[in-house]
Amino acid sequence: MNIIEGKLKLSKDSKVAIINSRFNHIITDRLTEGARDAFLRHGGDEDNLDLILVPGAFEVPFVLDRLLGLGKYDGVCCLGAVIRGSTPHFDYVAAEATKGVANTTLKYGYPVTFGILTTDTIEQAIERAGSKSGNKGFEAMTGLIELIDLYKNI
Repeated sequence: MNIIEGKLKLSKDSKVAIINSRFNHIITDRLTEGARDAFLRHGGDEDNLDLILVPGAFEVPFVLDRLLGLGKYDGVCCLGAVIRGSTPHFDYVAAEATKGVANTTLKYGYPVTFGILTTDTIEQAIERAGSKSGNKGFEAMTGLIELIDLYKNI
């Protein structure tokens, strides 16, 4: 049996974008730091890493569509944090961000990872942005690196 899988190694010319939401920036800034760290640790050249900031998680799919349409990135890492409040706003934003990223990824066929946190509490978000549960931005970028390599091998 032939096993085809991606490796956690970027070529120096791999061009990657991070789209990150400014809303809940105390959390999302940490996610960006984790994603940048993963990119650099796995052979990426910082000159080939772009950070695009959007107002909130709802806007991530719109910018993702624009970036993938340009065709200049090998992959995109989507980050953000949607934290449940006392209104149904959380449900709408989380669902539309998720569907939007998934649909746009399918539309263009480029490697994309989903690192948008959807948590019930601020404490859960803090845990996922670098404390108890690791850094989900780092994890989203390592997943993207593996996908970029996998796409080259399929």
